[in-house]
Amino acid sequence: MKYILYYSPGAASFAVHWMLVHINESIDAVRVDLDSGAQHRGEYRHLNPMGRVPTLIIDGAPRGESTALLMLLAERHPEADLAPSPGSADRAQWMELMIYLANTLLPAMRDWFYADVDGAGIDADHVRSLARKRIEEVWVRLDNNLANANGYLVGEKLSTVDFLAIMLMRWSRDMPRPATDWPHVLAYVTKLRALSSFIEVNEKEGLRGWNNSVGVAIDC
Repeated sequence: MKYILYYSPGAASFAVHWMLVHINESIDAVRVDLDSGAQHRGEYRHLNPMGRVPTLIIDGAPRGESTALLMLLAERHPEADLAPSPGSADRAQWMELMIYLANTLLPAMRDWFYADVDGAGIDADHVRSLARKRIEEVWVRLDNNLANANGYLVGEKLSTVDFLAIMLMRWSRDMPRPATDWPHVLAYVTKLRALSSFIEVNEKEGLRGWNNSVGVAIDC
């Protein structure tokens, strides 16, 4: 099967793009120029009424929401083994973390970046202050989880949680306290950034500046 992915470099489409590269799926990647407002124009709005990325064409139908797409792709490609199987010991934690990141971290990130766009400018500083508190609480929780983990957020192998988490950690890179200020998160990020698929998707999207400065690519 061949997918069509509408993406913007480093945006919410990144995790989906990365997963598709990682599982070596055939895709047509169509860049959406967010700076020029292409996401709000008629043709794209027909595919994605919210005017956001990603949009993934699956069996001829447009689908959105990065978290849902990661979970759906894991279901469609069980051979990739990127989600614990139903009934397995790690399934509950996987579902919990996918929803936690989607419901807690993603909205807080939007508040941080778009406080003066989505709401009244006079309230922007207060919104950002609360958003930062919520974001850093997530880093504390994940750092604690990783202190007793085996290099991944769920179980002993890569999963969709990791694609989503790393994307969101990347977004924090210019915040007063980026995710990498937490030691176990830093070790985790360094490990995942060494994956050959991470390096490849960065090259495909033309992203620079949040990569390991030394080391070689690894496969997982």
